[in-house]
Amino acid sequence: MRKLLILTATCTSTLCLPFNATAQEHGFLEDSKLTITAKNYYINTDNREHQNSSGQLREWGQGFIFDYKSGFTQGTVGFGVDAIGMIGYRLDSGGRSGKAGIDRNPGTLFPLKRNGKAESSFGSFGAAAKVRVSKTEAKYGTFIPNMPVIVANNGRLLPQTFDGGMITSNEFKDFTFLGGKLEHAKGRASTNQQSLSVSGAGKGVASNKFYFGGVEYTPSVVKDLKLSYYYGGLKEFYNQHFLGLNHKLALPVGSLTTDVRYFYSDSNGKNGKASGRAEGYRIKGYNNKGEVDNQTWSLALTYKLDGHSLTAGYQSLSGNSQLPYLDQGSAWSGAGGSTAYVWTDSLVGKFVNAGERTWFAQYAFNFADIGVPGLTASIKYLKGSNLHKVNSSSITPINSKRTTEWERDIQLAYKIQSGPLKNLEFAWKNGMFRSGADNNMDDNRLIATYTIDFDLGKYLKP
Repeated sequence: MRKLLILTATCTSTLCLPFNATAQEHGFLEDSKLTITAKNYYINTDNREHQNSSGQLREWGQGFIFDYKSGFTQGTVGFGVDAIGMIGYRLDSGGRSGKAGIDRNPGTLFPLKRNGKAESSFGSFGAAAKVRVSKTEAKYGTFIPNMPVIVANNGRLLPQTFDGGMITSNEFKDFTFLGGKLEHAKGRASTNQQSLSVSGAGKGVASNKFYFGGVEYTPSVVKDLKLSYYYGGLKEFYNQHFLGLNHKLALPVGSLTTDVRYFYSDSNGKNGKASGRAEGYRIKGYNNKGEVDNQTWSLALTYKLDGHSLTAGYQSLSGNSQLPYLDQGSAWSGAGGSTAYVWTDSLVGKFVNAGERTWFAQYAFNFADIGVPGLTASIKYLKGSNLHKVNSSSITPINSKRTTEWERDIQLAYKIQSGPLKNLEFAWKNGMFRSGADNNMDDNRLIATYTIDFDLGKYLKP
């Protein structure tokens, strides 16, 4: 990563274009911004496979996130720093995790102590140094990535973070290039940095080398079109290639957005060898002893008219393994939580099992269209079939092609639009998941989020 930073700061024929004046316009402090987010989160998950009350996972907590981003120092080479601090407080929780007969278990908002009880509080801090030359920026430290081959999870009280480095460049018109390496992750309910792994890997089996790169092309000659290619590779586990197309077409009445996604994934290093998979370098799959072998494609069409939005789509997986993505939960206790860049990643399930075929549909309505700004609602339904699953050892197939699963999600949210409580948002999320290959779950979440943005530069200007 040091070589990447040196490359960014070195004057080459590509980077030494006429200097972008906006890089000198203000400064390190003058462009500083701080976002404070307060999140109150209640979750109630009913694992219906349990025969006693210990299947109830209920927790309530209050979290605070302080996200600071500086500007850049003036000059041809600009320097800056980003920092994020987070803390969560337990307001209510269950008894000891895994103890039969208790009223309820701790859920997934807080790390667990050795006795299985939830911690009363937890927190973390991370910072990243950044350098900018012209329209190219390099960053090393802690950040929250969001790209097709790696998406940080933000589905609980505090978000997941990653440590590593990346370079992003917009030197060429219509193109964005990026690349880098991730080394560790800190889970959404954890205070510890951990190496990276996948679902199905052996306990403690991981890697600290995830390489990624990509290019996005938004041609100015075609309105509202984006083409993208990304690569992501976790050493000793998998290589993954992604192709994406997103296009919004204005119709005489309303608009139609087309979203196409394709992943091609195969084995890397020890995962490609029987001896390596025996060590634990494996993934959930079917009839392949845990070797990565997956192709995933999806098509989603969204028609929007005024406040109405209707999405319909189809996703198909082929090959002998599930779609690979970074998932700490299977390899490290307490890390938990992952996100895959697929339409089917929902409130409870992901629908990315080997061979799975999924139809999905969603209807959403923005009540601003009828005079109630800030109020939104949606309902989503997914039906997956042709699942090829395995038992907990990730080796022996246990399900047939007739296995199916489905999920129904409802979301209702309201954000205050003005006054002293502007940007305070209340949300209710409800999910019902039923599967012939996994635990049946009912999920309810109540979330209140209040975000305040501070433009620190305006207090520092003369």
